[in-house]
Amino acid sequence: MSEMTSTTTEIFDPYDYDFHEDPYPVYARLRDEAPLYHNVSDDFWALSRHADVHAALKNDTVFSNRMGVSLDASAWNQDAHRVMSFLALDGKEQTRLRKLVSAGFTPRRVRDLVPGVQALADHYLDRLLVANEDHGEVDWIAELAGKLPMDVISQMIGVAEADRDEVRRLADLMVHREDGVRDVPEAGMAAALELISYYVTMVAERRKRPGDDLTSALVRAEIDGDRLHDGEIIAFLILLVVAGNETTTKLLGNALLHLGANPAQAEDVFTGPDLVGAWVEETLRHDTSTQMLARYVAEDVELHGQVVPAGSKLLVLIGSANRDERVFTAPTVFDIHRSPDELAKSMSFGVGRHFCLGANLARLEARVVLEELVRRTSGLEVHSERAVRVHSTNVRGFAELPVTFTRRAR
Repeated sequence: MSEMTSTTTEIFDPYDYDFHEDPYPVYARLRDEAPLYHNVSDDFWALSRHADVHAALKNDTVFSNRMGVSLDASAWNQDAHRVMSFLALDGKEQTRLRKLVSAGFTPRRVRDLVPGVQALADHYLDRLLVANEDHGEVDWIAELAGKLPMDVISQMIGVAEADRDEVRRLADLMVHREDGVRDVPEAGMAAALELISYYVTMVAERRKRPGDDLTSALVRAEIDGDRLHDGEIIAFLILLVVAGNETTTKLLGNALLHLGANPAQAEDVFTGPDLVGAWVEETLRHDTSTQMLARYVAEDVELHGQVVPAGSKLLVLIGSANRDERVFTAPTVFDIHRSPDELAKSMSFGVGRHFCLGANLARLEARVVLEELVRRTSGLEVHSERAVRVHSTNVRGFAELPVTFTRRAR
């Protein structure tokens, strides 16, 4: 392998469709040859080693969220918090907004979702297994993984059942990236405006007639006389429907892909549901839904013998950190028997004050769905050669994933 300079532009292009198919060889080269990488043509820097990613995520004084977390030029601005909520804030502003949101989005509210998630899992698996028997296979994304997370979010925030397919369609458009377009496509921008308009109406209705949903709880949330205004509630709802929905859909797809590629481990999992938790955690490490996040460099910082100037855009490569051989044993191997100590070092949900607020919800949904799948089926065959990837700069997963399931003998 030839030596690579940190300013080689060809090695890492987050918009490249071939990179989306398999980013991990590129990450390995970056970790070994350019742990601080500079892409001159798109003017961003990138950190790929676990230690550097961990340190950057914890330090929002130097590596700020104030411009958002997306590489896309149109999303990179000081108003990013209007769409990304506290994900695009730092310091006291982030703490205030997160506390107020947490007053509505409580651990108890998440725990109370269990019966609803179980009912949805039962509903979709009933339909999925009938379709599987009728056709010999079924699209896991279309029949379950692409629907259930949005239904959970929609039920929680109070989206009318008749509107859920459209809200899901708009959320999908917001994260999709078109080949050759190095920004949010026009369709994605239009979808964001439609979603904002929908939530403006929904929040106004809850102010007049509050219910027991999360949107009503956010309207009521108060700490020492401080309340959320409409724009802050709408931004959090968009964050939920994009980050909360998309990443869980991708987690469920990635989980099946990698287990299907490892028959011995699949046999272990389908022996009983007690390995489902480890299956979820190893999927999060091995092929995380959120591959990278952008940060604004607030002051000059020296890393690996180079100075990243203040005002720069920097990517923290979470997907690379989770495969760092300096931290994980045989990191390219998918291993549901990996030690809990190693799994605890996964960066998939972030770290520090920006640790993902929805981590417990994502794990809950994945666990309930996959435990029920294991109860109902005894094996699977993933037709990965016909899988269709989602193309996104920071979200990794599938738009289509055909699978054949073997129903468990009753």
